[in-house]
Amino acid sequence: MFTVSDMMTPCPHTLTASHTLADAKRIMAKHHIHHVPITDKDNHLIGLVSQRDILSAQESSLEQISKSTFISALDIPLEQTMHRNLRSVEPTAGLKEAALYMQKHQIGCLPIVDHNKLVGIITDTDFVSIAINLLELQEEVEPIESDSASTY
Repeated sequence: MFTVSDMMTPCPHTLTASHTLADAKRIMAKHHIHHVPITDKDNHLIGLVSQRDILSAQESSLEQISKSTFISALDIPLEQTMHRNLRSVEPTAGLKEAALYMQKHQIGCLPIVDHNKLVGIITDTDFVSIAINLLELQEEVEPIESDSASTY
């Protein structure tokens, strides 16, 4: 059985609660990621911010402009905007179960936590990569099967 530790991104890029949405936006752009776990000084997972959160905050800032009291939402500390009610799994969790869990709860990532410390992250993009690899393997196998079937 494959586990999430087989496919997760180990040691993901993280920020602290005192960082801002601008910091999150910068790290996401730099590393081409859509989720940033928020950790404390001991690497305990305390929150998560997603690219959607940043887009929502920017939309909120645009609304503020029209009211002539502009404060950039990107300057808000993550502590005020991060998601705290998180779902996470242990490294030994089954890959299929993690995928089904993400699908059922409509979430884009699962932080991987071992002994209350963040050790990795698995995202919907990782599962798309897995699906592509499986499809490529299937394409490699299918021609052989069809060739052998036609010789009988």
